[in-house]
Amino acid sequence: MISFFEALTNINFPFLRNALIAGMLSSILFGILGSVVTVRRIGSLAGAISHAVLGGIGMALFFSSANIIPGFPPVIGALIFALLSAAVIGLVSLKAKQREDTVISAIWVIGMSIGLLFMAKTPGYADPSTWLFGNILFISNTDLILLAILDIIVLVLSRIFYAQIEASSFDAEFAQAKGVPVNLIFLMLLGITAAAVVLLQTFVGIVMVIAMLSLPSGCAGFFSRSLGSMMFSSGLFAALFSVLGLVSGWIFDLPVGAMTVITAGIVFLGLSVVKAVRK
Repeated sequence: MISFFEALTNINFPFLRNALIAGMLSSILFGILGSVVTVRRIGSLAGAISHAVLGGIGMALFFSSANIIPGFPPVIGALIFALLSAAVIGLVSLKAKQREDTVISAIWVIGMSIGLLFMAKTPGYADPSTWLFGNILFISNTDLILLAILDIIVLVLSRIFYAQIEASSFDAEFAQAKGVPVNLIFLMLLGITAAAVVLLQTFVGIVMVIAMLSLPSGCAGFFSRSLGSMMFSSGLFAALFSVLGLVSGWIFDLPVGAMTVITAGIVFLGLSVVKAVRK
C-alpha cells in the first residue's frame, strides 16, 4: 500500500488532504470549547446535546424521503434539535439544579430514540452508525469552509469575552457579584457548543465529538495553569491526536475516528497513571 505521506501529496487522494485540514480546523474548536466544557464540568451536557441531534437527523431524513419537506438537510434538523436541547438543559440547570441530571439523561435517550424511530421508518432505512461514528475521509471543500467560518466565530467570541468566560468558569458566584452576566454566558456557551457539535458530528461522528471535547482538554489540564493556556495546549493535543489517528488509520486500514479516540484515550490514561505514581 502507498505510504501515508506519498498519498498526502498524490493528486489522486484529495480526500486525505481534506481530512488532515479538517483535523487541524477541528482542533481549534475542540481546544477552546473542550477546555470550557472541562473546566465548567458540563461534559454530560455536551454529551446529551451530541446524542440528541440524532433525533433531528432522523426527522430530516424521514421528512425528506417521504416528501413531507423535500430536500430537508439533516444538518438543519440536527441544529434544531441541538439548540432546543441546549435551551432546555440550560434553563433547567439555572432554575432547577437538583433536576439537572434527570433532564440531561432524558434529553440524551429521548433524542436518540426519536432518531432511531424516524430512521426505522425511512424508506431504505438509514444506518445510524454512519452518524454515530462518521467518516472524516468524506469531508468536502464546502465542509472545510464551514469549519473555518465556525473557527473564526469561536476565536473572535472567546477573545472578546475571555475575561468573563474565565471568571464565570472558575468562580461563578464571585463573577456574578462583580456584575458578570454569568447566566447569559452559560447559555451562550451551550448554544455555541450545540452549533459546533452539529457541524463536527456531521464530519467525524457523535462518538468522536464527545471524546475530543474531553480527552485533549483533560490531557492539557495536567500542564496548564490558566484557561488560556489550557485552550492552547488542548488544541495542540487535539491536532496531534487527529494526525496520529489519520496516519494509523491509513497504515492499518482501520476507521480513522476510532483510531483517533483510542490514541487520545491511551495518552490521557497514560498521563493519569504517571501523575498518580508521582503523587
